[in-house]
Amino acid sequence: MNWLLPEYVADALPQETARMERLRRAMLDLFRTHGYEQVMPPLLEYIDSLLTGPGSLLRLRTFKLVDQLSGRTMGIRADTTPQTARIDAHLLNRQGVTRLCYCGSVLHALPESQMSSRELVQLGAELYGYAGLEADIEIVRLLAAVFETIGVRISCIDISHVGIFRALAREAGIDAEAEKELLRCLHDKDTPGIRSCCAAVREPCRSALMRLPELYGGAALLDSAERELPRIPEIASALSSLRRLRSTLSDLPLSFDLADLTGYHYHNGIVFSAYPESVASAIARGGRYDGAGKIFGRPRPATGFSMDLRAIARIAPCAERANAILAPWPADDSVLSKEIDRLRKQGETVVELLPGQMVSEGPLCDRRLVEDNGQWLVKALNGD
Repeated sequence: MNWLLPEYVADALPQETARMERLRRAMLDLFRTHGYEQVMPPLLEYIDSLLTGPGSLLRLRTFKLVDQLSGRTMGIRADTTPQTARIDAHLLNRQGVTRLCYCGSVLHALPESQMSSRELVQLGAELYGYAGLEADIEIVRLLAAVFETIGVRISCIDISHVGIFRALAREAGIDAEAEKELLRCLHDKDTPGIRSCCAAVREPCRSALMRLPELYGGAALLDSAERELPRIPEIASALSSLRRLRSTLSDLPLSFDLADLTGYHYHNGIVFSAYPESVASAIARGGRYDGAGKIFGRPRPATGFSMDLRAIARIAPCAERANAILAPWPADDSVLSKEIDRLRKQGETVVELLPGQMVSEGPLCDRRLVEDNGQWLVKALNGD
């Protein structure tokens, strides 16, 4: 059956494609009004470029192939962020702040879950060259503006800071292998697993690590964390940043989860996930990943977010179907041809009915062009 596609890969049919394109245009236009310049990195690059720096954790997700021209190994991108870091550091090479955005397909060798696709249309925005919290605030506000623009209600934007766990792990002397297992347990809220991982950890780090999964909620959570976590400078700094974020973004539905360490080895500061109403999983993720571009010769502060446009299209409100006009085949009728051209220049969709084609075979149209006393007029499809 040569019409079958690989597992976790699907076509986008006309209705879905139209919704995705509407959303893509709306979001890229929003980015533009905020000063974000669109870039279009190539779909494939040499593997050395794709899997260095922030892309090194994508090794298992990246499809690899041999370049027939050079004999070198190439990869199909699994994430666009490393490519934008390369563009910022190596090609643009600007001083100060650079704002970039993008939208394009990415391919994963394995799906993230049973409900995921291996081909995503990744859309995102990245801000390079500014280490202050103001950049994170701008990025979170931009994310909120995205969902307001496309009409998707966000139930909460979950905020965390990887510096808290990182400081505890370092203070406790946890090695890399034990840290990996502890991260898994924290992600799963596996209390017995966390207890087992922390059995040999000395106090007060042991109690603090055990407490992390319970440190989630509103602004009051930050006060509890300050009282209960060890007085380590990195933790105090992280909590201060979260508190300032809460104060500055008080109009947004922020919540905090200090055990949410998604992208822990990728990020180094504020991390966040956006959850839409009536959907259990995050629809967009982001955070700070300073050091982007180091492998390309320019380590730069960076923060940003990305999302899957196909996933967004599934939950975004359906726009009204664009009106379309059905027209007879113009043949040698120059008057009809000119009227069709005029309507199209006005932004109307005009579909010409091919010779011998029945009206029922045509696309969905709500109006048609009809001749009335030598003039071509637009009338309701089923009207008089």
